[in-house]
Amino acid sequence: MSEQGQRHEAPAWTQHVMWWQVYPLGIDGRDVRGEHVPAGPGEGLQRLHPYLDHLISLGLNGLALGPIFASSTHGYDTLDHIAIDPRLGTAEDFADLVAACRARGIRILLDGVFNHVGEHHPLARRALAEGPGGEYADWFRIDWDADGGPRFADFEGHGSLVALNHDNPAVRDYVADVMCFWLDAGADGWRLDAAYAVDPDFWAAVLPRVRSAHPDVWIVGEMIHGDYADYAERGTLDAVTEYELWKAIWSSLQSENFFELDWTLRRHEDLMTVMTPLTFVGNHDVTRIASQVGPGRSALALAIVATVGGIPSIYYGDELGWEAVKEDRLGGDDAVRPALPTDPAQLGGDQELLRLHRELIGLRRRHPWLVRARVVVDDLSNTRVVYRALERDGERSLRVTLELLSDGQGRYEISE
Repeated sequence: MSEQGQRHEAPAWTQHVMWWQVYPLGIDGRDVRGEHVPAGPGEGLQRLHPYLDHLISLGLNGLALGPIFASSTHGYDTLDHIAIDPRLGTAEDFADLVAACRARGIRILLDGVFNHVGEHHPLARRALAEGPGGEYADWFRIDWDADGGPRFADFEGHGSLVALNHDNPAVRDYVADVMCFWLDAGADGWRLDAAYAVDPDFWAAVLPRVRSAHPDVWIVGEMIHGDYADYAERGTLDAVTEYELWKAIWSSLQSENFFELDWTLRRHEDLMTVMTPLTFVGNHDVTRIASQVGPGRSALALAIVATVGGIPSIYYGDELGWEAVKEDRLGGDDAVRPALPTDPAQLGGDQELLRLHRELIGLRRRHPWLVRARVVVDDLSNTRVVYRALERDGERSLRVTLELLSDGQGRYEISE
């Protein structure tokens, strides 16, 4: 098989990274649909500096950033992939954040929105202005004969998010150039937003070019549905977001049905034979785990992520038991994308849960083989599961017991 269409081997550093994910446009408490006021001192990317030590104190060593590029509102309606959003600061602020992370051994993951751009992107406006024969007409999928005038293809019915034409070689060159630009600036990897909406052949054409300039880059695609392994192989991605496991974790804890977890762990094992996916129980797009399963059971969710194979990611605030519900409406994500106080000492939250996060992440640090672990379930009922995390091609193991209690609480036990 040629290089195009063949899955790339993930770089070695990803076997030891664990991420703290942050939504930067939310951390100042801004209304993302309000007036664009440039970041002031201590705001935007600068606000993250005091939190790098908090990240380290959790035992993590990766900072996964949500969108940081110039956009109209929430960051996923990009206006300029090469410019830092003024609400977050400047290119110099990004360089300072990179330097601060490097000084602490922290890797940086950027959020790449390459399926679509904002409807006000200069090239989208130019494409409409110039018409079907214009220079940028083929950069987008446009129905020039639509009722009411030309209409962009959009992302999942969101008219403000206009889809790029991924069959156009110029678009492929553009995306590769953007990815390389920010890798040159100090990023270590990319999360490909809405990867599932893009033909994997696009990534198979783009990513080898990126890797030729940056062989140590890590590329993880957002996969909500579909055949994860097939998509990653065809697109040459290193990893995908493990939404199947995320759903099984909170659903099994919420509905007291560990049989669902057992079933998904088998599917997860199949995926682990071909890649090491990104695992999580929270991110910027979903209801907080403490709201899904209750504060008393959220530690069990982390215990699962800490003891099964994958590259874990902790969403900011989950370590403190923050609660918020995602709603299906305009602004329905805002609650799960909250502000951070200027001083981490003011975080508050559930200190016992914070201690358990440090304990479980520390456990995983002591057993780095868990990143590729396979799981064997030994005992199973609706409210209790016992499984062994086994070293792949080795002899080390952990025994994990999870139990749901009648009062809405839960307990876990891990024996080495």
